[in-house]
Amino acid sequence: MSSDLFKKAFRVAQDYDVSTPENSVVLYSISFQPTKENRDNAFNYVKHHPERMMIEHTDCGAKLVEMGLSSSDCGLSDDEIADIWSVASKRFIESAKGDVVAFVKGADPRSVFRTQELPSLLNNKNISTINGENKFSFARKFMD
Repeated sequence: MSSDLFKKAFRVAQDYDVSTPENSVVLYSISFQPTKENRDNAFNYVKHHPERMMIEHTDCGAKLVEMGLSSSDCGLSDDEIADIWSVASKRFIESAKGDVVAFVKGADPRSVFRTQELPSLLNNKNISTINGENKFSFARKFMD
C-alpha cells in the first residue's frame, strides 16, 4: 500500500502543475526543525497577501496534501515524504519568476530548502531577489 502511494505521489510531484504568477512564490523551511514556526509564518503571510502562493496552492501541492503527504500519518516514511516534496519543490522553484519570499529562519543543512530550493533559486535566471535582497547575498547567510 505505502509503496503504491509513494509511486502515485512521486508521479504527482513530477507531473502536476507548479506554475505561479511573477512575484508570487512564498517558501518556508521546517525540515529537521523543532517547530512549524516558519510554516505558520508563511501561511499567515499568504493570508494577508493573497497575491502570493506557496507550493500547497499549486495543483501539484494541493494534490500531494490531498493524498496525505502533509504529515507522516500517511504511511510513508519522513524520508519518502521529503523525497516527494523535494521533486515538487525543485520544479516549483524552477518555474518561479521575480521576487521570492522565504520563511527559512534556522533552515537545517539537510532541509529541502537548503538541499533543493536554495540551489534552484540561485540557478533560476528569472529570480533576482529573495525577501527583497539580492539572491546571492541572501544565500550567503546559509554558507557553513
